[in-house]
Amino acid sequence: MLDKTKPLIYLITEGKLTDANFVDESERLLNVIRVAVSVGIPLIQIREKCLSARLIFRLVNKAVALKTKQTKILVNERTDIAFIAGADGVHLPSESIPVEDIRRKFPRDFLIGVSCHNKDECIKAMISGADFVTVSPIFEVPGKGKPKGIEFLKQIAEEMAPFPVIGLGGVNQENYKQVLQVASGFAAIRFLNDETNLRSFEKLYAERLFDDSRS
Repeated sequence: MLDKTKPLIYLITEGKLTDANFVDESERLLNVIRVAVSVGIPLIQIREKCLSARLIFRLVNKAVALKTKQTKILVNERTDIAFIAGADGVHLPSESIPVEDIRRKFPRDFLIGVSCHNKDECIKAMISGADFVTVSPIFEVPGKGKPKGIEFLKQIAEEMAPFPVIGLGGVNQENYKQVLQVASGFAAIRFLNDETNLRSFEKLYAERLFDDSRS
């Protein structure tokens, strides 16, 4: 289950892997995951849409082997691969398989995150059995439409508390603290796929980094 007592920082992989570059580039990505685990980042989503199922499975398998109890590995949409590879759960796009269908067929501790863009989607995900939602885009992201803004995120997070709401979209070094002030955590792609940026969160989690009493 999620540890709701600490900020839910959520690393989402960049989606740059292909079957053609997998041998060379997957090791770089796995090293980023290794660093994220070492500093205590609690959530990592494998989001590599250009990979074949066979290679997604191989990547997730390797990522799962790197993690501790403090870090949960989720797979974008591929519930089958997540479960077979031993990941902690799945992250669903807003138009994906209904949460309740997954919840009925998988163990209760199988985590389900859902991408949402408004309050109604968030409420539906929560009622259906999701463990958390991401709300986006909070800040400006090319091609993602008008940003929702911090006040929008704050309103949803307050109305849904204590259910975890994570801000996503344009989060970076300059604005992530704003998100942490109003929501359960933040998710990022470019910002968190950087080892230097990841290491800046080490102090935040160091206190319980190796506390195996938590699941």
